[in-house]
Amino acid sequence: MLAAIWVMVILAIVVGVVLGWSAVRFKVEGNPLAEKIDAILPQTQCGQCGFPGCRPYAEAIASGEADINLCPPGGEEGMKKLAELLGVEPKPLDETHGTPKPKSIAFIDEQICIGCTLCIQACPVDAISGAAKQMHTIIASECTGCELCVAPCPVNCISMVPIAEDLPRWKWKHPVVMLKKMS
Repeated sequence: MLAAIWVMVILAIVVGVVLGWSAVRFKVEGNPLAEKIDAILPQTQCGQCGFPGCRPYAEAIASGEADINLCPPGGEEGMKKLAELLGVEPKPLDETHGTPKPKSIAFIDEQICIGCTLCIQACPVDAISGAAKQMHTIIASECTGCELCVAPCPVNCISMVPIAEDLPRWKWKHPVVMLKKMS
């Protein structure tokens, strides 16, 4: 019995060492430019750009397959940051993919909700909580405002509510100009 335990321990150690060595030896490096582009994108995972999420869009931009002006949720500001990162001229947003809207989150009218779960299946970030034939609700801190849950709802109980501009979400809308120090 004790011999079997020692054999299992030694086998586990050997397999662990081999797996650890393999992870280091065969590590696949990601594209660092795609990482930086992905960090700029709004992470709504809405697919309005024509890609299934922000990461595939970032990889397409990094490889030159997609243009920088396809992301309506990122808006003009996001497109300018991408242009600055890539060293290209900013372009106007491509209106065929949608227009920029104020940041918003989904709201479910719980009196109307029938618990069909179609909104849960449509949500790319799992921001909807509920069960079949039960009322659903939005987890506001997880909702990205992608609007993908609105269309599948058969009873139209989901609406998009603009996020109020309060202290944690306030942004200065004007350009910041650095002043020279007087010596």
